[in-house]
Amino acid sequence: MQDARASDPEAPPQRAVMTATASPSDTKGAAAPRISFVSLGCPKALVDSERILTHLRAEGYELSRRHDGADVVIVNTCGFLDSAKAESLQAIGEAMAENGRVIVTGCMGAQPDEIREKYPNLLAVTGPQAYESVVAAVHEAVPPAHDPFLDLIPPQGVKLTPRHYAYLKISEGCNNRCTFCIIPSLRGDLVSRPAGDVLREAEKLVKAGVKELLVVSQDTSAYGIDTRYATSPWRDREVRARFYDLASELGELGAWVRLHYVYPYPHVDEVIPLMAEGKILPYLDMPLQHASPSVLKRMRRPGNQEKQLERIRRWREICPELAIRSTFIVGFPGETEAEFEELLEWMREAKLERVGCFEYEPVKGAPANDLGLLVPPEVKAERKRRFMEAQSHVSLRLQRAKVGKRLQVIIDEAGPSGARGRSKADAPEIDGSVHVASRRPVRPGDIVTVKIERADAYDLHGIAV
Repeated sequence: MQDARASDPEAPPQRAVMTATASPSDTKGAAAPRISFVSLGCPKALVDSERILTHLRAEGYELSRRHDGADVVIVNTCGFLDSAKAESLQAIGEAMAENGRVIVTGCMGAQPDEIREKYPNLLAVTGPQAYESVVAAVHEAVPPAHDPFLDLIPPQGVKLTPRHYAYLKISEGCNNRCTFCIIPSLRGDLVSRPAGDVLREAEKLVKAGVKELLVVSQDTSAYGIDTRYATSPWRDREVRARFYDLASELGELGAWVRLHYVYPYPHVDEVIPLMAEGKILPYLDMPLQHASPSVLKRMRRPGNQEKQLERIRRWREICPELAIRSTFIVGFPGETEAEFEELLEWMREAKLERVGCFEYEPVKGAPANDLGLLVPPEVKAERKRRFMEAQSHVSLRLQRAKVGKRLQVIIDEAGPSGARGRSKADAPEIDGSVHVASRRPVRPGDIVTVKIERADAYDLHGIAV
């Protein structure tokens, strides 16, 4: 399994098309209007999709398994890279061909002219986070037929993930101005949710059976900066909208808590003891992007990677089980062989547990386009190959060190011949798996203890004990 699945340098995306389907309990009112839904992009976009679907289900809309069986199709697009735009346009085209009544939303919707040029007969095009506009467009296309006597949605809302894990979005937008990124122009500046609202949503999810909360945003460690860490009521107390405070409170809910998209700001140090104490998972997803100071400067990213190496050493002293995931860009405009070698050397020194790599791809409207000095495609491909080869040696050594240990594993899939799950060091979709042999039945969502018997560069194999 390759550990380089990122196409968004800030957020490894869910590349698969996700179409909401109706369960038998969803089909009570035959006359209810039906919605087919496609969600593209990163987990943050997936949360947007869940919110739209939850609103529509509350109004009596049902979910169709097929585009051609629906009254309207909604496509939540990704617009970060040209390849993501192409995938979004393809999904829109398929929906138009199979149904013809299509509403487009999401990041690519912030640039409607490009979509309308190819598909002028769309019902509506809205930008990201435009929940009200999407719902209004659905109302215009097919009015709701709400039955107030039916309980149409569960307390936790409609989810597009398996029942045992869920993404928990804590903020929208981003205050950073990285030269390769157009997210602020698509989603705006940082807007943090009140801590009480986040915690109430998390509590509902856990009560509904969610065993793992994946905390996401564009910049998780900046949470609350825009509100000056304002307090909000939670249970019998006031809680600050602050990275540490939120992590600590989430750690009391009884679920695994996994932190994604954490920039290495100094106050991140504060959450490492929470990991050592077992309150939250010993896992940090930090999009570092590069290690050469000159490349980081052109990217407008923090550039003191020597200091970052020392911090990582301190974190591991406090929490030896800590697993760090990061993504890196090779072939950024002007990247020299010497700068790339700086990245390789830093990677060998840092020994990160989980790493994704992708080749730089120009993004329309990004300042990096004006830097010039584009790296030839064949050089980018060769550097990616060398990068992943170097990382595979690091990964294999770290994985083999786990052989003989007993790890907690959350089961994602189970069958008669075995099960597949993830350790605390593995996030869904982007990291490795643990393949589990078991003498007793296990189900998705079970957390079992597994003795590791063998390892490869990304996956582990063991037996439930």
